[in-house]
Amino acid sequence: MKKIASIALLAFIMTACGGGAKEAKEDAKEMAKKEMASEERAAPAAEETPASADGNVVVLSSNDQMKYDQSEIKVKAGGTVSLTLKHTGSMAKQVMGHNFVLLKADTDLSAFAVEAMSAIDTDYVPANSDAIIASTKLIGGGEEVTITFDTPEAGTYDFLCTFPGHFAVMQGKFIVE
Repeated sequence: MKKIASIALLAFIMTACGGGAKEAKEDAKEMAKKEMASEERAAPAAEETPASADGNVVVLSSNDQMKYDQSEIKVKAGGTVSLTLKHTGSMAKQVMGHNFVLLKADTDLSAFAVEAMSAIDTDYVPANSDAIIASTKLIGGGEEVTITFDTPEAGTYDFLCTFPGHFAVMQGKFIVE
């Protein structure tokens, strides 16, 4: 996608400088088409969601409107969880990044989110926090990430996006039955 923007910029510059405007536009269009086709071929197939031996496979989507598609996730106790976070929007992670952070029971959500805001180098996930059960890296529009982790004991846990300002609306309950 960045290559397409670069190609378009190059075509604009060449046009502005008077150098072969029509040819530059056509070349840029052709190169953009080829780039888009190669990106489509490189995209993984939808059915490649990893399986968990315990049947705990979770797909959680997020978008450019700061929303998860689920506010409650239920899994079976005593096994592992394979969780895939998808960002269905188009904005870059520096602008509208999302992650998934699962916290231990009774963690103060607001205090954790404030701590996370200063963890820029670790995708807004505090590196030495003992409150975290599992977390993903920060992703931007069109990206996805999968993690596998052991289910905690039966109970209800909070999950959230720790990108600054998102936790107020991007949170939910992770229920282990």
